[in-house]
Amino acid sequence: MDQGGCLCGEIRYEYDPKCADIAFHCHCKDCQRVTGSGKATVVMFPESAVKISGTYKTFASMGTDKSHIQRGFCPNCGSQMFTFVQEIPGKLFIKAGTFDASAWVKVALNCWESSASDWLPPDDSIAGVTHNPPAS
Repeated sequence: MDQGGCLCGEIRYEYDPKCADIAFHCHCKDCQRVTGSGKATVVMFPESAVKISGTYKTFASMGTDKSHIQRGFCPNCGSQMFTFVQEIPGKLFIKAGTFDASAWVKVALNCWESSASDWLPPDDSIAGVTHNPPAS
């Protein structure tokens, strides 16, 4: 099992990288705001494949595509780590930057390319979709 966690170490998780469904760069405005950057790089897992230790807080919002989003973050250091999308039950999105080791991550998609920042355009070598998977 591989591990990951927040900046202060209060929230930790274990996962099997072989269980990852897909990794993608999301350029939606929501992801830009929650990361403070031009995109979020996230990996989707079955919820059952991830074991979380510690108590994280959530913030609920309506996603760019009107999906119901719960974003999980550390209440101590504020690290944005998890996303749950009501319309995709049983799946968990993890911010790739929170993995202890991430060399295995292979980004397969760009999402929400139309809202990408000019200063951080989508990687043209990666396939693109305009709205799916949902904003994380």
